[in-house]
Formats: sequence, structure tokens, C-alpha cells
Amino acid sequence: MPLGPHGNGRRPAGAYRFIWLIAIDDFAALCAAARTHGNGLMEVTARGSLQIRGLTATSAPQFASAVAALDVPVDNHVPVLVSPLPAHPTARFDARGLAVETRRAIDARGLDLAPKVSVAIDDGGPISLDSLAADIRLRAVGADTAPQLLLSVGGDHETAAPLGLARFEDAARLVVDLLAVLAESGTHARARDVAAREGPHPFARAGGSRIEATFVRPAMRITETIGLHRLHGGACAIGVALPFGQTHALDLIALARVAGANGADWAALAPQRTLLLGPIDEMTAFALGTAADTLGFIVDARDARRRIAACAGAPACASGYIRSRELAARIAERLPQGGFALHISGCSKGCAYPRPAPVTILGTAQGPRIIEGESVAQLPYGDPYTDDIVAETVRRIAAENEDA
Repeated sequence: MPLGPHGNGRRPAGAYRFIWLIAIDDFAALCAAARTHGNGLMEVTARGSLQIRGLTATSAPQFASAVAALDVPVDNHVPVLVSPLPAHPTARFDARGLAVETRRAIDARGLDLAPKVSVAIDDGGPISLDSLAADIRLRAVGADTAPQLLLSVGGDHETAAPLGLARFEDAARLVVDLLAVLAESGTHARARDVAAREGPHPFARAGGSRIEATFVRPAMRITETIGLHRLHGGACAIGVALPFGQTHALDLIALARVAGANGADWAALAPQRTLLLGPIDEMTAFALGTAADTLGFIVDARDARRRIAACAGAPACASGYIRSRELAARIAERLPQGGFALHISGCSKGCAYPRPAPVTILGTAQGPRIIEGESVAQLPYGDPYTDDIVAETVRRIAAENEDA
């Protein structure tokens, strides 16, 4: 399988992260290329990356050339994650400027790192990155007039090991020095592994006096990507989610054209499998939301489909034993109200939700089986369940809600 959109081996063919906003016409052209060179299925991941399905050894380079011909800013190195929104009134500092400086510093150092190593920079704006795991994390804390950066390693906001506070002017160099700790540990090293084995001490030593060890760890921020987001100057953006993270290129092209016809200049990929469109006024946002709903996108944060994490499954993924997303759609129609309920994994890799879930439907060569409260990767195969998988799953989730 060919690697990376430009052949550097950092991610599989068809996996793209975009640094900045994508012009609305370029986004439509990107979707058209996905239809031409792939099978037309496109995914936005939980981290806000784009996956193009159905690329082959022949078509992947052709798709990469089509992307290269567009004016779209692909992040083809160590991912540095920031809020996908343009400058926002509630942002505490210029995260995008810091990300540019950090990328340059990483490239200049030339570190040999594991393929999935990433950095998250959270500016305190309306889209929190607290739920995204990253090897190195920077998060705004303190007064709005003089924010500091809470530095932590190896996880999301709750699971990462906190190191302390850093000054804005030291941040880019600090990130590179902490990444160097990973490089020294080998080309497969991740921050969570180093921290589990040695604690945060190697990172603290690398940071030295630039890290202030005394700090108060703030609570985790949970924010919503779906819906209206206000920008500077009275403009707005609207966020719509892809059902189970996937849709067809034709539907995205149709949505982009409607957005462009109503004044939107750009599209941006966001966490929680969301697409942002803007800038538009508030009335246009409601009209665009209606159009997105008609096309099958999720426009209501309470939509039951958001309670399910489902991988591509068969036939889109060669590893899948079950049609994960078709099954997810059937279950969503019957789910009771509540929080996250279900993970559907076409195989034992557990790509869509690599953590323990309340209930998991696992595809096996013998058929689907139901797992409760454990990660797919930690369990051996067993006898498949022969009950109707939809009815049995909904029954278990309903019983769990009653017990709670």
C-alpha cells in the first residue's frame, strides 16, 4: 500500500490533515477527486483528519497529484492540532501562529519520530481539544490578558502527565525538545509509553527551568462542534457532522455548492467528525443547516447517531467482517436517550474507538459478537451471539440506562 499523500510514509494513502481553511471551491474539487480516484466514500475522523476510501496502488498517486494541484494546505509532517476556526473572540492567544512556528522548529530539527506522534495546542476558544490525545499538549490557562500554557505529555487533558506552565515565547522550542526525548527512545516511541515506563522525568529534564512546576490543573472542557459558531465582525460558521464520520463525495459537493452560493468562502475539518462552513450570517446558517439535514448530515448535537462510534466496516474496509455503519444506522433509530452508548467494530483492530466502551459489537469471521465494558483489542475471540444483534444491543443499552 503506498504511503502518505506525498510519499513520506507518515500516514496511509488517503489520510490527510489540513493546516488551515480550504477555499470552498477547492473543497468541492477535492471531493470530486475522491470520487474519481477512490470509491467516493469520504470520512472525517474524530481528530478532524480526512480519509479517502477506495484508493488503490494506481489511483492513490493520481489523487495525491490532484490534491497538489489545488491550493489546499496539507500538513504532511508531525501533526500540530489547533482549533479549526479562524481567529475567535474567546481565544486566549494566537494558536495558529504558534503552530506555524512549532512546525518550522520541528522541521528544522529533523527528528525521526513514530508515525502517529502529534502535538495539540488549545487556545481556549469555542472548540476544545481536551478530548484529543496527543504526545505533547499545550493548553491556555490563567488570566485572559496574560495567559500561560499548561504543558503535558502522553494523552488527553485528563490522562496526560502534566509537567507545568510554560511561557508563550518558549513554547515552540520546548515542544521540539520534548519531541527529542521521544526520538532518543526510538522510532516507535510515544509519549504515553515513555511516561508509563519512566514517569514525566525525562520530559521535565528536557524542559528544565523553562517549565514552572507549580500550577493548578483546570477541569476538562467539553465543547460542541455542531451548530453555530460566532466569529469576529458579526460573521458566523456552522458545524455539521458526518453520520458515523462518513458520507459520499457527491453529498459533500452538493453541500459545498449550497454553502458557496450562500456566501461561504471556506470549509474546515473539525474534531468530532465535523465539517465547518463559513463565514456566513446567522440567517444563512439556519438555511444551510436545513440543506445539510436534507442531505443526511447531522445538524443536531442530540442526534442518536452521535452516540455510536462505528468504523467503515465491510465492504469499504478489507478487514471488516460486518457492515458496521449500516448496523449503526439501524441501532440509532431505536436508541433511548443518553450519552455515548456503543462501539461497532468491523474487526478486532477497534479503529473507531480504541478504548473500553459500554457496549461493543465486534465483527468476527464467525459473525458479530457483543462485548460489554472492555476494549476490543484486549479480548479473545469467542462464540458469536446468535440473537438478533440490533434488538439485543438496544435491550442491553436500555437496561444499562435504567440501572444508572
